[in-house]
Amino acid sequence: MRAYSQYKNSEIEWLGDIPKEWNIKKIKWMTSIKRGASPRPIDDPKYFDDNGEYAWVRIADVSSAGMYLEKTTQRVSDLGASLSVKREPGDIFVSIAGTVGKPCITNIKCCIHDGFVYFPDYSGDKKYLYYVFASGEPYKGLGKMGTQLNLNTETIGSIKIPDIPLMLQYKIASFLDKKTEEIDALLILKNKQIEMLEQQRQSIITEAVTKGLNSNVKMKDSGVEWIGEIPEDWKLTKIKYVSSLLNGDRGENYPSGNDFVDEGVPFITSHNLNSRYVDELTLKYISKERYNLLRGIKIKKNDIIYCLRGSVGKNALVTNDGGTIASSLMGIRANKKVNAEFLSYILNSKMEVWNRSMLTTGSVSDNLSAENVGTYLFTLPDLNEQLDIVNYLNEEMLKLEKLMLIINRQIEKLKEYRQALIYEAVTGKIDVRDIELD
Repeated sequence: MRAYSQYKNSEIEWLGDIPKEWNIKKIKWMTSIKRGASPRPIDDPKYFDDNGEYAWVRIADVSSAGMYLEKTTQRVSDLGASLSVKREPGDIFVSIAGTVGKPCITNIKCCIHDGFVYFPDYSGDKKYLYYVFASGEPYKGLGKMGTQLNLNTETIGSIKIPDIPLMLQYKIASFLDKKTEEIDALLILKNKQIEMLEQQRQSIITEAVTKGLNSNVKMKDSGVEWIGEIPEDWKLTKIKYVSSLLNGDRGENYPSGNDFVDEGVPFITSHNLNSRYVDELTLKYISKERYNLLRGIKIKKNDIIYCLRGSVGKNALVTNDGGTIASSLMGIRANKKVNAEFLSYILNSKMEVWNRSMLTTGSVSDNLSAENVGTYLFTLPDLNEQLDIVNYLNEEMLKLEKLMLIINRQIEKLKEYRQALIYEAVTGKIDVRDIELD
């Protein structure tokens, strides 16, 4: 795709050089910008009705949507709709809270609250405006993308964007529709590959920790349907019999917001449990003074951190001494009867899923207690065989993790390319004037 022959300096940071014939305008010169509204109190059931005409849009609904909003989890009553802001199919709005700066075009009748702004008088192509916001670049100078951005009707209205002919807007949007669809298809394929590797990972772990490594060993019925046969000399036991169960802090000194510091004592949350090991690169820290006020546990190397609320079942092994954990987590400290890494693999096998399914309904809102987790049933060989299994699994996991790393890098490159393509198209770095519209 060729570029325009002549460019000029827009003197706008996010736009850079633009085609010489292009003009720039503030959004508020193209349309009024208004804010959504919410009935109060927002949790009053009289404002909601499963059969209501209008869907109720939450930030999470927009965050999980692509270009178009197709559905939400709630609908508002006639009263709720009268106290909010109604939007019709084809309308565009932008989030200014939560996942800040996310644009969305609705395909359904919906109501938006004051965490969104909308553009009632905009006469340009809605998809072009969507792509302008989706590039992420108009927010330069307003903060970082995400929750640190401070957007409102004034900041959105003051953003300067290209003011170009409607037909050119159509062509840019059409070009991006086609290109992003191709990229998104590749992203779906790559994510499916990751899912398949994750399933393979869990299957390899489950086979090793329930059947062992010797395919010729004599087996016996475990007496548990979802475990099946196990090696004859293995035992069944519960986590509480081979470990200490440790609760996170829930006291009045629980840290939040301004309590975190650049250096200090590690404070582990569910966000740090992203792989087999606690991700030290994402850790937050609290001061030693704050740490000494907490009633929570002191974390040791080889403790297993397990999530009881939110991302229930998520877990990881600690690789260094020191720190404490959030109240939504628990610690599992292996005793001399079990190898800590072996127990960690147990909690990353299908046995963890089977045990948890008997205590929860599978909802992300389900809560567990340390006592619940202590009742988890699992297979236990002798310590030497545990170590053999750990060594085998470490090698197998390394192979899979290398493959996942390669694919995840490809995913990131595709996302970067997608973002760059959107930016270059909406700012005229790519010339789409010759494309044929469908």
